Amino acid sequence: MSAASTYFSSTYKEARGKFRDAAFAAGARVNSHQNPARGPGGEELWSDLAWFGPEKAERMLLILSATHGAEGFLGSGVEVGWLSNGFPRELPAGMGAVVLHALNPFGFAWVRRTNESNIDLNRNFVDHGKPHPANEPYETLKDAICPRDWSPTGRAEADAVLQAYGGTHGAAALQSAITAGQYRHKDGVFYGGTAASWSNQLLTQLTRRLAQHARKIGVIDLHSGLGPYGVGEIINGHRIERPGFRKIVDWFGGEATSNEGGTSSSAVVEGDTVTGMEMVAPPVVEIAGVTLEYGTLPLKDMVDAVRADNWLHVHGKLDSPQGRAIKSQIRGAFYPDKDDWKAMVWDRAVDVSRRLVKGLAGS
Repeated sequence: MSAASTYFSSTYKEARGKFRDAAFAAGARVNSHQNPARGPGGEELWSDLAWFGPEKAERMLLILSATHGAEGFLGSGVEVGWLSNGFPRELPAGMGAVVLHALNPFGFAWVRRTNESNIDLNRNFVDHGKPHPANEPYETLKDAICPRDWSPTGRAEADAVLQAYGGTHGAAALQSAITAGQYRHKDGVFYGGTAASWSNQLLTQLTRRLAQHARKIGVIDLHSGLGPYGVGEIINGHRIERPGFRKIVDWFGGEATSNEGGTSSSAVVEGDTVTGMEMVAPPVVEIAGVTLEYGTLPLKDMVDAVRADNWLHVHGKLDSPQGRAIKSQIRGAFYPDKDDWKAMVWDRAVDVSRRLVKGLAGS
């Protein structure tokens, strides 16, 4: 087992314990927020925040894990490693940091991307007082994306519909139709919700607290599922016209991809975490954020795992052979429990976090 593998956990409970132990050992100021839902064993669910540096720092680093719950295995491992290896002590004088463990503790505990209301948090940070973004291709394909029949025959028929759409409109259009987000079907995939979720409110409150003193905030939101195995893609978390977009380009050069610019493995999405922070931060606060996205499986396999998990929680039985197989499938789609993958994840996280801190310090 590699040293990096020891940072990762097999359950939400284990991950939370490792995070808190590492945070206290690193001298963090820790506060915790209880999610209203419960875990699969009836256990309490918490988001934990570890604070470092001056409380009124003008420059702040924020690291997020488990925006998508099933990706919390990846994010928690990176955060535990970051704390355990003395990275808080590397922060430049006057810079602070917050490490938020399990923004979506429900999804982490239940091994779901979504939260307690089936909301995809990276589609939830929109202005819910305005009409929600439309996704008409999803409307066309929804019965194939989320079929009621998940038998081999039912899946084959649904897949044929999706493949036909991709053949006509292209693979990128199919990916966007499925993953860009939708706001009409609360039992469907990539559902953005119709109101600010509990996790949305937590990040909003944190952003406002940081903005009381910070004037520059650098963000790393840790994700998995897209791209080549073990490769950490630096996705620029801003619209091209936003000031933060240029900062990320300055800090990471051509390594930073953009979904809006067509260079990312991700489709264009509405309502992500960095956008949510920009919505509530006053104009005097500069936010520069990245999604650090680690590849796991081929895109179709990852999307099929999300579809299967959606079917299971809407129509299936968790405590059944099929249910257990699907939970294993969704877990593997976002957390390859392999030493080589974990080592690649950790090495890239070290590099990206140091470069972001350097850029933040010099901005």
